[in-house]
Amino acid sequence: MVKGLYTAYTGMINEQNRMDIMTNNLANASTVGFKKEGATSQSFDDILTVKLKDSSIGIDNAQKIGTRNPGVRIGENYTDYSQGSFRITNNTYDLALSGEGFFAIEFTNKANETSTKYTRAGQFTLNKDGYLVTQDGDYVLDTQNRRIRLNTLIDSKIDDNGVIYQNGQNVAQIQIADFTNYDYLKKYGETYYEPLEGAEKIVATDAKVTSGCLEMANVQIVSEMVNLISITRAYESNQKIIQTYDNTLEIAVTQLGKV
Repeated sequence: MVKGLYTAYTGMINEQNRMDIMTNNLANASTVGFKKEGATSQSFDDILTVKLKDSSIGIDNAQKIGTRNPGVRIGENYTDYSQGSFRITNNTYDLALSGEGFFAIEFTNKANETSTKYTRAGQFTLNKDGYLVTQDGDYVLDTQNRRIRLNTLIDSKIDDNGVIYQNGQNVAQIQIADFTNYDYLKKYGETYYEPLEGAEKIVATDAKVTSGCLEMANVQIVSEMVNLISITRAYESNQKIIQTYDNTLEIAVTQLGKV
């Protein structure tokens, strides 16, 4: 009977994990270029079935299935890379990407170490030296992995391919990179992504750059609120199960012994 307590407990832990992810999505509903996240879970019988049918160690060899836990197991989190809506700003250096692809950014951490990160947040500007940078001051890279420097006294025009023109001259082209498998991308902060070992970088072929627009978060607030209510109800259900078991155990300990 006590095993039911642990089953309900794992259900509460799973719902708490889902709640944490959901609230982070809601908190970043206004963040430019943010991609919402989701959570997965696995039931005990699913895991047990896979283990029993796993013959990778040999048919004649016994295989341990680990500590028996008939509850739910928290799976991996995932990122939804679907495109968000565009917001018009009419600012030349505000860029939005349609299709698959990322802007390449030269990121510098607190230890003054530089690395290349990738983002969909195209809220760029020119610093005092004329370099195209993000809101945090990180440099936007061109197709040759170089910093982009422009003349601050001349107006710029950016076409669909990310080519920057000043006085009708092609002065730079913003790098639009893509990856064959997004499973090899790890989230860094809220809007940056870094490639893991095994990531295969390619040139984005179907990406289109729109100047004067920003891609907003792909978070649907109404949908997230509905899921939030569902998670709360599931958490409360598991909580009531634990309370029921607690009352049953109390009766077993304090009253059955008197009979």
